[in-house]
Amino acid sequence: MNAEESVELEQLMFVEEPMDGDDPRVHPAWLPPEAFRSLGARRVLLHGEGLLVDTVLNEVSRACARYGGRVWHSPSWDVDVDLVLALRDAGELPNPSVEAARAAGEAALVELGDGGTLGDEGFVLARAGDVTAVLADAPAGLLYGLFHVVRLCAAAFDPARPPERHRPALRRRMLNHWDNVAVHPVMGQVERGYAGGSIFWQDGRPRGDLARVREYGRLLASCGVNAISVNNVNVARTEALLLTERLGDVAEIADALRPYGIRVHLSVSFAAPVLLGGLPTADPLDEAVRAWWAATTRRVYDRIPDFGGYLVKADSEGQPGPFTYGRDHADGANLLAEALAPHGGVVHWRAFVYNHHQDWRDRSTDRARAAYDHFAPLDGRFRTNVVVQVKFGPVDFQTREPVSPVLAAMPATRLAVELQVTQEYTGQQRHVCHLGPWWSEVLGFAPWGPGGRTIADVVTGESAAGGGMVAVANVGDDLFWTGHPLAQANLYTFGRLAWDPRQDPTAILDEWITLTFPPSATADADLVRRTLHEIMDDSWRTYERYTAPLGVGFMVNPGDHYGPGVDGYEYTRWGTYHFADRDGVGVDRSRASGTGFAGQYPPYWAQVYESPETCPDELLLFFHHVPYGHVLHSGSTVIQHIYDTHFAGVEEVTAMRRKWQTLTGMIDPSVYERVAERLDEQVRCATEWRDQINTYFFRKSGVPDERGRDIY
Repeated sequence: MNAEESVELEQLMFVEEPMDGDDPRVHPAWLPPEAFRSLGARRVLLHGEGLLVDTVLNEVSRACARYGGRVWHSPSWDVDVDLVLALRDAGELPNPSVEAARAAGEAALVELGDGGTLGDEGFVLARAGDVTAVLADAPAGLLYGLFHVVRLCAAAFDPARPPERHRPALRRRMLNHWDNVAVHPVMGQVERGYAGGSIFWQDGRPRGDLARVREYGRLLASCGVNAISVNNVNVARTEALLLTERLGDVAEIADALRPYGIRVHLSVSFAAPVLLGGLPTADPLDEAVRAWWAATTRRVYDRIPDFGGYLVKADSEGQPGPFTYGRDHADGANLLAEALAPHGGVVHWRAFVYNHHQDWRDRSTDRARAAYDHFAPLDGRFRTNVVVQVKFGPVDFQTREPVSPVLAAMPATRLAVELQVTQEYTGQQRHVCHLGPWWSEVLGFAPWGPGGRTIADVVTGESAAGGGMVAVANVGDDLFWTGHPLAQANLYTFGRLAWDPRQDPTAILDEWITLTFPPSATADADLVRRTLHEIMDDSWRTYERYTAPLGVGFMVNPGDHYGPGVDGYEYTRWGTYHFADRDGVGVDRSRASGTGFAGQYPPYWAQVYESPETCPDELLLFFHHVPYGHVLHSGSTVIQHIYDTHFAGVEEVTAMRRKWQTLTGMIDPSVYERVAERLDEQVRCATEWRDQINTYFFRKSGVPDERGRDIY
């Protein structure tokens, strides 16, 4: 590739942010201008009014200005168009072809078995002659329909394309930001953030970069996310003030995100009546406390009318909660729900509650049991605008955990499944680790046995009234948003799975590749697509192979959680143990001889997990302490599996790096160099994992590698 071609390619793959001064450009992620070429080269008529319709008009106008198309906004005259984007209740137009397209959309709804409503966010796409029509009941649906057309590229205008209806399976598709307003002395500006500083806050003040916030909202809307919380669930004094005297800072963010249909939520301290209101208590049954929350919440909605609600971490890892007053989590959550209900808000109450001062000598205490023990007895007691937010696994976002039994234990409660897009335990956005396949396994898990209802069914609920999906966000002020350019795929995939949790993650990844590396902006589109799939499709399992084996988890360095630290947490208060000794490894969580955690599952899985003979290999050490010579279903022994997978993991990462090198000159050079740099680090770190894990278990067990490879 010559210098002129390189400059042209860079212009295609980057957009200039509308920022002041000498601020750097920002990578457009999966919305480069080139992704809009097919739309922008056509004639488009937009019919309807509203803030989000204005956003659609702006998007279409920019695309058409760049690629030679034309756009009309109703009321309009009789013009020839290729695409109609219309609200269903907008009046008729003096345009036979447009009205024919609208009629085709209405007919498609009848044909698809639903001539009624599409809801606030749904849309239908249909063809009528040479015109593609996108119809929606509300402006948000039109916005999502626009981005669907962008995803489809030229296929949206295929005369043979059958009609299709799209509605989100989940009403709330939310990201939690763990951004601190004031810099935390240990965790920094963003807790567990691996992409630089916050896009919202800086050194105790608003960052003030609302152009970037708007661009972020655009990215989120394009993949289906419709809500975010803007501060850390660990609420310190400065962050607590966002609820009252610094509410204007939150309102500015809400104003920037509103044009893309993103509702802002706020993490609040349960002790806010004491911290901010001067009350002597935060007891949820105290009338003065209830009145304080009601008045404070009313002021929030006066300032931010579409405010989403509160997010609360209570009685966990030092955060205050209702236990202080002898109350339970239903009492605490219902207090805030009562204050939010008149305004249509919800409270997300995290189920991440456990004893973080455990005695490592005491094997009867089990962190994995805690969420179920605290919350399952409260089923049916939460108000309807409470969403109990449950981590997908019972411990803490490990590379491999069983699905949390809480998600099957509370049928009378709205439950949300919580994922972690930021890669705290999966490489921290220094390693390629595409999490879509793992999340799909979680969502497809059937707690009551094969063929039964799944986790996707639980969080969807009846008529999409379930708690939805939530994830810890992974963006920062890094040029590439996520530090590692390929980590953008995890954010995109979360949004698309939250829209429809039954989608194929490989197909979603293919969407992301097509948008992020448009065929017209790459030197060899087939090679780029094939190479990215080869690197990313199985990358989660590759990461699992060279890190903690067979579901045992947590063999990381304390504090930063990066890199191997086999015994780093083994004798601490955190309850994250593997109990490796000279005879075996793993945690006995059976009912017969262990902590009884296996019995928290419905009967089918309780029986499967109870015995080492029936427990799936990948979760064996999570549920059982077994000898190193225990034979897995794969036919390998535990110790040989450890050796083999760790050697294989390093070989696979080395192959990833080699495959990436074939893309030299094929894509934007700055993307290429950043990924190459991160792959070098991944090879180094994977090698360290391999050598430390294998050496540790060789020294514990005394069993040599049957293949005679180097173990130190």
